Amino acid sequence: MSSAVAKPRGKKSPVEVVRVYEDPGRAPGEHRVLVDRLWPRGVKKAAIDYDEWAKDAAPSAELRRWYGHDPQRFAEFARRYRAELASPPDASEVDRLRGLAATRRLVLLTATRDVERSGAAVLCDVVAGSKVTRSKVTGSTVIRSEGS
Repeated sequence: MSSAVAKPRGKKSPVEVVRVYEDPGRAPGEHRVLVDRLWPRGVKKAAIDYDEWAKDAAPSAELRRWYGHDPQRFAEFARRYRAELASPPDASEVDRLRGLAATRRLVLLTATRDVERSGAAVLCDVVAGSKVTRSKVTGSTVIRSEGS
């Protein structure tokens, strides 16, 4: 399976998005956060190697239902989700995740099939403070970004 990877830029610790069903496993020193509002289907809690579940960092239920993973709606979804992330209480969660990313690699875990057009990818962009550029490589589905 091919995967999406962003090329790191800058000096900050990277922020990555990893699909839970293709998780290559924990690397030393990273902090792993499940960023979906709903628990991944068919996965027991003990089966995911995560440090915390940040439900509040996920898109609102209304926005998630409106988007429905329709690629035609992604640009508008991303705009609306960024607006949610800029408003309380989501803004404080973004600040907290940025603080973690400044000190270690931050892995955002998601169950989404289309990682490149997901809330986790938008959150990665927002936390890293930069746009993610993607290239195709073989292996697990991963998006990496570093702040500028």
